[in-house]
Amino acid sequence: MSISRQHLGIAIMLGSVWGLSEAALGMGLHKCASVASGSIMTGVALFFIAAGWSAVRRVWPVLLVVAISGAMKLFDAFLLSLPVRDGAVANPIFAFVAEGAVFLVLALMWKGSAVRKRAGQAVLGGASALVAVGLFPLVKFVTGIPACVYAGTRIPLSWYFAPLAVAVSLFTVPLGYFAGEKLGSIAHEFDVSQRRRIIANLVSPATFVLCLIVVALIRLI
Repeated sequence: MSISRQHLGIAIMLGSVWGLSEAALGMGLHKCASVASGSIMTGVALFFIAAGWSAVRRVWPVLLVVAISGAMKLFDAFLLSLPVRDGAVANPIFAFVAEGAVFLVLALMWKGSAVRKRAGQAVLGGASALVAVGLFPLVKFVTGIPACVYAGTRIPLSWYFAPLAVAVSLFTVPLGYFAGEKLGSIAHEFDVSQRRRIIANLVSPATFVLCLIVVALIRLI
């Protein structure tokens, strides 16, 4: 399937900002509540995935959003001198893929007027989060690194804090749909004028480079 220049630009922007949020927000969360940070970041991830889907309504650009966020995670790992097989690198990338795949499957299955309403989008977000965190312990069979468990138990953190992931996603997915709608509308307006089209073509790579610079500053300063 081909990806239009407009869709490619949106995917690059969303994936870049998502990757930056993982480095910046994720670091702050680990400082104050590391056991729950993964569940909160699930909601953040679904915001960007939902925004990409809402703006584009095609599978491949959304998969590209996931791929770019994963590449940003690898760049962050490089700055921290972490190997790819480290649990702080490979397992989050698995989570990105799982979240993207689960959301797309449910979004493709759940079509119609219900998902066009914010309430329906909230339910889609909660369901996506629940399935994604439920599948996360399978990461051991993909990366070889088991999922973290809650202290004193054998319960994976993703299961223990699943209600938190669902609660956050009930809000972030409708917000993602709203942001994607606005982003798609802006992109269409810029595509009408040749001068604006040139500007739009520069925005997405500039966003990607800027996000890389910010991540580097966060880790090196």
